[in-house]
Amino acid sequence: MATCPSGRVAVGILFLLLSQFSFAQKKEQIGTETVNVVKPYTPKISDAFKVKEIPELDEEGNAKKEIIKYSIFSFPVASTFTPSKGKAEGVEKEKQAHLFKNYATFGVGNYGTFIGELFVNHDLNTTDYVGGMFRHHSSEGGIKNVALEDRFYDTALNLMYGSNQKDVSWNLDLGYQNQIYNWYGLPSEFGSTLSAQEQVMLINAIDPQQTYRTISLGGNVAFNESILNKTSLKYNHFSDASGSSENRFYAKPTIEFDVMESAVKTDLIVDYVGGNFKKNYLNTNTEAMKYGFTNFGISPSFVMQENDWTLNIGAAFIYSMDNQNSSNSFYIYPKFNASYKVVGDLMIFYAGAEGNLKQNSYQDFVDENPFLSPTLSMTATDQQYDVFAGLKGKLTNNVSYNVKASYVNERNKALFRSNDYNENAGNEDYAFGNSFQVVYDDMKTLSFYGELKADFSKNVSFGINGTFRSFTNDFQQEAWNLPAIKINSNLDFNITEKWFAGANVFYVGERKDFQINTDFVYVVQPGPFTLKSYFDVNANVGFKYSDRLTAFARANNITNNAYQKWLNYPVQGFQVILGVNYKFDF
Repeated sequence: MATCPSGRVAVGILFLLLSQFSFAQKKEQIGTETVNVVKPYTPKISDAFKVKEIPELDEEGNAKKEIIKYSIFSFPVASTFTPSKGKAEGVEKEKQAHLFKNYATFGVGNYGTFIGELFVNHDLNTTDYVGGMFRHHSSEGGIKNVALEDRFYDTALNLMYGSNQKDVSWNLDLGYQNQIYNWYGLPSEFGSTLSAQEQVMLINAIDPQQTYRTISLGGNVAFNESILNKTSLKYNHFSDASGSSENRFYAKPTIEFDVMESAVKTDLIVDYVGGNFKKNYLNTNTEAMKYGFTNFGISPSFVMQENDWTLNIGAAFIYSMDNQNSSNSFYIYPKFNASYKVVGDLMIFYAGAEGNLKQNSYQDFVDENPFLSPTLSMTATDQQYDVFAGLKGKLTNNVSYNVKASYVNERNKALFRSNDYNENAGNEDYAFGNSFQVVYDDMKTLSFYGELKADFSKNVSFGINGTFRSFTNDFQQEAWNLPAIKINSNLDFNITEKWFAGANVFYVGERKDFQINTDFVYVVQPGPFTLKSYFDVNANVGFKYSDRLTAFARANNITNNAYQKWLNYPVQGFQVILGVNYKFDF
């Protein structure tokens, strides 16, 4: 502690006094002295200094804390607190387009083309409904270098009545169709050895028109909770202007039930076809050609699933009766399908073997080729087996693919081949080499199929597929009118909310046909003819004026290629159709 000089003097005086006092005790004599205080003592506290060192803690205070275990005894406490309800944030929904129940379409184009469709549907109550469909497509023809009338006409009317109830749903259909075609495909050298006047007289004597009429009645019944799952029934009466007629009845009940977690399905089939042609092409003086076949079939199958495998194992047993020749046959066909997910939905391997007895009919043949002569021989096609394998899946979320290879063995495969000129036919308008017959052959077909589909966005979609086939015939020289290559591609896109467009391109490879006309007034080199391959390019564009009204334009055969789909049957060139579609409700 620091002291001042006056302080040191005072301390010295004090020390002196104490010394004298101690000596006085020893001498036991105390004297008197006089002390003069020069300045009074004033104490002063100096500044304090902080301790900079960190203090050391006791070991006891620095010891590790022990864990304390405890439990809470809970009991309910009455509370009057009520939390406020949360309010969901509103999400802006896209306005759903109204679905109209009815529509009408009308269109006109060059070649005197007219199209029309009308579909109406009305609910009678909560379960029952009625509806109708009218369709018409006609053209005045006008194909270049065609000597005979080439117009066509196709009109159909269908009526329906149905009911959707809790336990069962059913519907009935009644239809009528009228079709007019012309055998306009005269050989290119027709009447080449005649004079111009004789040619005109001969052509004018031919009336190539053929008319087909179809009356149909059918129905479907589906049960929600029953072993009898569904039943399909259909009856068709088909006739033509040449006096031919055909009746077809088809019934297919389906039974389904589960056995040990496997679905068991059984199809029962009754298929009848019978008809007659008034004349034989080679000899019109013979009796009418009659035919009739009745097939009874049962096809059980069951499905097994385990991990990534799916197996569908079954068989078909068919008993076929030839009603005209009193000849019966029994057939057994495989019905096997398997699939395996190699890489989820990205790659699925599938394979199988199937067979069937195909009931051929005059109506089915006309739907494929309307230029047939009404003098056909009829029999069923025995597809002994179709063995196939392939891969399908997705390359990306928007791109899917499918590749498949198959080998088919068929007996009595139906083929279309041109008719020869027949002088025994007299004045029959289809007997100038301008119609087709059906011939049968035992064939084996090796085919490869590939398909690619892409949805680039909700506004653009694209697809392409192709089939490549190789045929082996046992009796015929060629697989008549069957192309080895077929490719089809389509593109659809929405330009704006109002405008849309699309395009379709297909390619058909070369085909073979056969025709001999040695009995006619001209001579054609006998032997197979090769029909050239062709491209057909089509496009369409549309404008949605409103939710109800849409205008459209279609262009067909844009390349204006007058290719022959059948021998001596060129098609119309560049075609344009303008039309409108109107949707409405009652």
